[in-house]
Amino acid sequence: MHKPLGRFGSVAGFILLAAMIGLTITGCHRHAQDVQLFPAPGNTAVCPDTPLKITFLSAPKLGSAGNITVFKASDNTPVETIDISSAIKKQSIGGLAGFNYHAVILNGNEADIYLPNGALAYGTGYYVKVDPHVFQVGGSDFPGFSDPTDWQFTTKSTRPAAGATRLTVAADGTGDFCTVQGAVDFVPANNTVPTTIFLSKGTYTEIVHIADKNALTFLGEDRKQSIIAYANNNKFNNFPGVYHRGVFIASHCNDLTLDNLTIHDTTPHGGSQAEAIILNGTTKSRAVLTDVDLYSFQDTLQINGQAYLNNCYIEGDVDFMWGKGPCFFDNCHCYGTRSKEFYTQIRNPASNHGYVYYHCTFDGPPTVKNMYLSRIAPTVFPHSEVVLIDCVLGRSVGQVGWLLNSARAATTLPETTERPELHFWEFNSHYADGTPVDVSNRLPQSRQLTLPQDAQTVADYSNPAFVLGNGWNPRPPSATQPTTQP
Repeated sequence: MHKPLGRFGSVAGFILLAAMIGLTITGCHRHAQDVQLFPAPGNTAVCPDTPLKITFLSAPKLGSAGNITVFKASDNTPVETIDISSAIKKQSIGGLAGFNYHAVILNGNEADIYLPNGALAYGTGYYVKVDPHVFQVGGSDFPGFSDPTDWQFTTKSTRPAAGATRLTVAADGTGDFCTVQGAVDFVPANNTVPTTIFLSKGTYTEIVHIADKNALTFLGEDRKQSIIAYANNNKFNNFPGVYHRGVFIASHCNDLTLDNLTIHDTTPHGGSQAEAIILNGTTKSRAVLTDVDLYSFQDTLQINGQAYLNNCYIEGDVDFMWGKGPCFFDNCHCYGTRSKEFYTQIRNPASNHGYVYYHCTFDGPPTVKNMYLSRIAPTVFPHSEVVLIDCVLGRSVGQVGWLLNSARAATTLPETTERPELHFWEFNSHYADGTPVDVSNRLPQSRQLTLPQDAQTVADYSNPAFVLGNGWNPRPPSATQPTTQP
C-alpha cells in the first residue's frame, strides 16, 4: 500500500521519492489517485519494444471514450494513438499482415498498453498522455495525464550488436528486449546462425510469429514461469491463408527449438479453434520441443512438418493435437479436459508418417470419461496415422478408443469395411499400475500390435529416425530409449 502524502512532509519530497521508485501521482493537486508507471518516468534506458503499464490501487475499468497517445518529445509528434472506444487494432507480426491485437489489456490492478511493433525507435525521448475518462478506478474517472512531464522516458541508445547469438528477453526491461517478438524481429531474415532467445521469468502477453528464420532456440529460464500467453483464436483472428489464430506461429523455419517454457492460449472454453503453437514446416524442418507446456482447449497443438517432442505436456479437449506431421512424441503427457472429446486428429498424407507416441501418457481429471485417442474422416484423410507404443492410458480414454466419422465430424459413419491404409495402432497400452488396458471393444478398424508377429513394426515405430525420416534422429542420449525387444 502506498503511503499518504503527509508522510513525506512536502509535495516536493513526495515527488522525489515517486521518481526514485517509479511512482507518480499525476497532478497531485488535481486528484488523489496514485499509480505506478512502467517505464518509470525519467528512465533513459527503455527497450523500444516495451509495453506501457499503469498499476492502480484497485482494479481499473475501461471507459467508453478518450485516447492514449504517445508523442515523440523532440517535436511533439504523435507516434501512436489508441482510441479507447475501438481498442482492437491491426498490425503485421513477423512480416505477416492482418493480425488483430488488443491495444489495452486489463489484468488485475494493471492496465497494459501495447504499441504496434516498431512504433518506438532507439535513442529517442517520448511522453505519454492519457485522456480523462479512459480509465475508471473505484467508481470514479481517472483524470489521466496531460502534462508532457507526467510520464516521459527515453529509449536505450543502441540495439544489440549485429550478429549477436544470444538475446535476452525480460518483461521488467532488464534484457535486450521486453517482448519475444522484439527479439525475433532483430534476427535477420533467412538466418542460419544458431541463435538463442532466452526468456527470463515473466509472462509475455503477445502473439509471436516467425517466418523464414532458421536455427533459433527459445530457451526459458523456468518452465512454469517463462510464459508466452494470449487469448488468440479463430473468432478473433480469422484470416485466409496462414492461420493467424495461434499464440506461437512459425512458418518455413528449420532447426527451431523450444525448451523449458510454457505457451498458453488463454481463450476461454468454447472460444473456437485456439492453438498455443502452430508449426508450418516441411518433412525436413527438424523442429524440437523439449520440456514445454502447452495449454488451450480446442486445437492446442498444430504441427505440419517434421518435429520431435520430448517430455512435453499438452492440454486441451477437442482435437487438441492435430496436423500433418511427421511427429514423434517421446515421454509426453497428453491431458484431456472434457468427456467424449478427442486427443488427436491427424491428417498426414501417404508420403509421410503421422503422429507417433512412445512411452506417453493419455489421461485427464477423474470426471473426464470416454475420450477418443483420435478421430478422422477416412474418406478425406485415408492415411491418417496415430500409433501408441507402450503408453499409459487413464480412465478418461473410452473403451472404443478410436472414431471414424464424417467430414463434418458430426455423425459416426457406419464403417463396415477394413481400412488397411489407416493406422490407428496400439502396442501394450496399459494403466499407470502396469495393468493392461482392456482393448476388446476397440474400433474394428484399429489394430493391436502384438509380439512376436509385429516385432519389427514395434521396433520401427519406437525409433524417431524411422518415423521422422530424412536421416534425422533427434533423440538425445539421455532421452527414453526403446525397451521393447523384438
